[in-house]
Amino acid sequence: MASVNRFIQFNNETIDARQLMHYENVARALIKNTMVRVNERKLIEFQLAEQTISISVFWRHRDEAIMHAGRLSDIYLLTEGFWKLFNVDEWVDYLKEKPEKHIKLLDQLLFCLEEFRIIEAIQKKRVGTIKIFNTRVQTYLTFHKQQLTVNSQKGFLADAFISYLYICLYEGTMNVKGPEIFQLANSIIQKAYDSSDTKDSINVVYQLYYFLQEHVNEDALHEYYAILSASNLSLKDNPYHKGVKESVVGEEGKKETIEEVFRSWHRENEQEDGLHLQYELEHGRDGKAEQNIASEEGREGHEITEIGQGQSIGNSQENLLTEYNNEKFTGMKKAGKMFGKEHLHVMYEEKRLDGVSNHQNKIQLQSYRQEQAPFVKAFVEEIKKRMEQKKVDKRVNLSKGRLSSDLTTLWTEERPKPFYKKNAPSAQLNAVFGLLVDGSASMQDKLDETKKAVLLFHDVLRRLKIDHEIVLYYEDAFEASETSQPNTFEWIHKLEDGEKDNGMNILSIEAHEDNRDGFAVRWMGKRLEKRKEAHKFLLIFSDGEPSAFGYAQNGIMDTAEAVVELERKDISILHLFLNDMEATEEQLDLFRLIFGKKTAVASSLEKFSDETLRLLRKMLHHVVKST
Repeated sequence: MASVNRFIQFNNETIDARQLMHYENVARALIKNTMVRVNERKLIEFQLAEQTISISVFWRHRDEAIMHAGRLSDIYLLTEGFWKLFNVDEWVDYLKEKPEKHIKLLDQLLFCLEEFRIIEAIQKKRVGTIKIFNTRVQTYLTFHKQQLTVNSQKGFLADAFISYLYICLYEGTMNVKGPEIFQLANSIIQKAYDSSDTKDSINVVYQLYYFLQEHVNEDALHEYYAILSASNLSLKDNPYHKGVKESVVGEEGKKETIEEVFRSWHRENEQEDGLHLQYELEHGRDGKAEQNIASEEGREGHEITEIGQGQSIGNSQENLLTEYNNEKFTGMKKAGKMFGKEHLHVMYEEKRLDGVSNHQNKIQLQSYRQEQAPFVKAFVEEIKKRMEQKKVDKRVNLSKGRLSSDLTTLWTEERPKPFYKKNAPSAQLNAVFGLLVDGSASMQDKLDETKKAVLLFHDVLRRLKIDHEIVLYYEDAFEASETSQPNTFEWIHKLEDGEKDNGMNILSIEAHEDNRDGFAVRWMGKRLEKRKEAHKFLLIFSDGEPSAFGYAQNGIMDTAEAVVELERKDISILHLFLNDMEATEEQLDLFRLIFGKKTAVASSLEKFSDETLRLLRKMLHHVVKST
């Protein structure tokens, strides 16, 4: 597991994962697509291939209200605005025909004009957004007024004109102070107020270009918009192979909005029998040819020599993956879409951790249990005592039930209620527990204390006859690639084991390579949600942030989403950060982003067991109280 201590502080700034999920839910609701993701980048933009919408870092380090309104305005502008009102066909034609000089400046001017037009349209459609957009405009006006002064003084006229245009659009051309040559363009800028579509904005941009080329020599240095890039538009230009492009486009019509481009592209890519596969079927040949091997001519009635098997999710009930080039992957399950977008290429196996029952482990196990025996005994007695107290507690002043020995209320009250009932909770607590133990390489120096904490967890729940599951999880970093990321879940104790003593398995825990936390949380969640117990708990023992192949940037957000998903299924999650020193504020903030308030910290190796007992006490007291 990678350390949470990163080198560059600026790059370590992370938007609150739960807040980001709120913006994501807003975006999904507005565009009616549950697959869309929201992240934070330098500028607002779409990444069509990744199904992602980006809000801008521009809103960081501001007043909380301004930051929230600004980020919401980004979402509204992209989803209600550019998503539905920006004409992609006009944009494509513009890219093909625009002059080679001042390329960056022209793009920035166009998006600035389109933002103004689109904000006006959104506010007419959704009156409730006016206040949010007012906050956005005022904040950007302050920014562009400063930029106009700075860039004008430095001679960066292209950048200065972008700011000049923005201020003119929202405050009027009569109220802007800028270079005199800019004021000559006011009559052109005023035409933006009459723009009704993207084509009108492009026409204004061209008029501004012909004016500016006489006065501005250099292109813009800075970018203020990155709504769409040419690489994104390559999806639109050729989503079909040459043989069917014309007929399909003729049937469906041109794709004018980003919404239409997005849907048509992802519809074909999501379907395994889509047009992107038809080329292979239509142009296949009955023969085989391999590199450096003589080809074999195809012929009708050719004898079958090889059989290929697809790897789609629905090929078999067990969803087994066969890797012909690597026997190690044979028989592993493929995660597919079941565990989230970040884990599409994850393969996983589930197996028992076979404890090594040698003399040394037996002596060590006996030593640990002797050391922990007083704590286990006191804890179990405490819980049982609380259960007994609940058993003798009674509800009084009832209209029916057992007759009370105190009958004075028959004479003293107009409507006496001399009956009572005893509470009779079950002899066994109605709860089930899952424990995920991080098996990454960074756990190596913490294994002894981790084993003690896991053993304590195991012995307490066995004594209380509570079903529980303990699983070691890790990813094989050496075998992981873009197309396959092998993960392993090793059962130390299964739910079906009941009160079986698996202490020897706990002593056999070893550290491996990486950890894919969001995947592990969802996997354990699927195990627990099938149980009938009223109270379901998931504990996570880890020593840092998620770290796996292609998972470093998205691991925090994905794990936070997994935690929220389980909480919605009434599975309570608690996280224990295993550390050999006092946690830093940065580390605490990171775990709050992922687990909310359900995270605890063991400040030293010796306190792993103490914190484990404290978490168990907190959860079991809740169970007893609600019984």
